[in-house]
Formats: sequence, structure tokens, C-alpha cells
Amino acid sequence: MNTNQRIHRSRIRRENKEGRIATCIKMNISEPRIVELAGLAGAHSIWLCNEHVPNDWSQIENCVRAAKLFDMDAIIRVSKGSYSDYIKPFEADAAAIMVPHISSAEEARQVVDTCRFLPLGHRAMDGGNIDGKYCQIPPKDYIDLSNTEKMIILQIESPEGAENAEEIAAVEGFDMLLFGPGDFSHRIGKPGQINEPEVHAARARVEKAARTHGKKSFAVAAPGTPVELFQRGYAVSQPTADVIALGAGFRAALEAFQSRKPDPIASVYGQ
Repeated sequence: MNTNQRIHRSRIRRENKEGRIATCIKMNISEPRIVELAGLAGAHSIWLCNEHVPNDWSQIENCVRAAKLFDMDAIIRVSKGSYSDYIKPFEADAAAIMVPHISSAEEARQVVDTCRFLPLGHRAMDGGNIDGKYCQIPPKDYIDLSNTEKMIILQIESPEGAENAEEIAAVEGFDMLLFGPGDFSHRIGKPGQINEPEVHAARARVEKAARTHGKKSFAVAAPGTPVELFQRGYAVSQPTADVIALGAGFRAALEAFQSRKPDPIASVYGQ
């Protein structure tokens, strides 16, 4: 068997290579059918969450499988701090992990050291899961693929993180910075006010730090067209979430029903 044919190559990287920003749908409902709907809609990636959502690993694994069926990258936001939480998404063949609340270069280095194999870090070796094709990829190839194909996204969500953005971005071995406007606005005492000048300034600082140090950015509620965002160094943008899209769809359907006009044909059934 040619295992190389079964390796999922990052859709995000491929979109970027062709000069386009990739799209990502955030999933609060970790259900493979909804992942499939995102794929049918044309999304390039999905964002599953283990920070705020009570997922189990079987749910995550099945959602990763569903994403790959539609050539989407699966990004898993992990709980901060646990070695196993960082590694299991990769071993389930997720394309990336997202680590929340990074505030210093030392925290960034710890993530890289945990998640990358030598010479970039000291990740423990296995290869017996789907990312290693159940030991059917030679160890050297497995290490090379893991270090080059899998992505690490670090979230900066606090004034401390924004202040240290340049030092964080200078750390080698990770791929993207994500500025979190929601948590940042809360931390400065203006919850939900993501268009305040302080929020825009912090976003711009993180964005510039990423560009300066050869990293990409991940857009959440960032202003700009897809072309403008890509030119500013964004690799991915998250235009919506499953719960937002479902809520809007339900409301629209109910409002459309309530606002129906009398129909002569339909009125026959009321006689």
C-alpha cells in the first residue's frame, strides 16, 4: 500500500499557496453531520473546541474523519497546559491545534517543545495512530511530516500577550497567531466592545509582529475583504460558527412562515 496517497495534506496551506485566504467554520456542536454540512458548503477548515465545549475524544476523532472526507483541515482548540491534550488531536490526524491564552515567549516555547519532534522540540514518539498510518509510515518520514505539515496556532487574548507579541512571534516552531478580540475586550473592562480603539490597536500589533517574524495570522472578527486580509498576512478567516448559522437559519425560517401572505391555492385547504 502506498501510504503517501492516504496522507491528508493541509487544505489551508494549499489555499494559501494558490494566493487565497482559507475559510474556517467554528464548531460548538461537535457533530460529524454538521462538519459534513460545512464541507458541502465549501469551507476549507473547521475549528473544534476542547476549551469551552465538553467534547470527548471519540467525538473529536469522528469530526476529524468527517472533515477529511471533504478535504477540510480540522483545527482543535485544546485545553491549555496538558501534554496529552496537545498531542491527541495530532494523533487523531487533525491538521492543527490552537492553544489559548498565550501571554509570553516562554509559554510559546513550551508549546513548541511539547508538540514538535527533534530538532524543534521533544515530543514523545508513537506513530501507532492514524496520523502515522498505524505504524505504516517510516519513523523518519513520520517525524518530518509532523514537523512540517501539522500546524500550531497560538492565541493572544490579553493585554500582557499583546504587549509581548513581538517576543512571542519570534519563537521558532509554530505557524500562526490568533488575536482574540472577545477575551481582550473583556480583559480591558469593555466586554464585547471589539471595535474599541484599544482592541484595534492590539490586533494591529499582533498582526505586525506575525508578519515581522514570518508567521501567519488567523482572523476572528477582523475587518477587511478576503484579499485585504490575505495581503496583511492572514492565512485563515473564521466568518461564522455553527450555532450562529443554525440560529440565524431557524429565525429566518420562522419569520418567513409568520409573514406568509394569503395564498388562494393554500386557502382551499381551510374551507
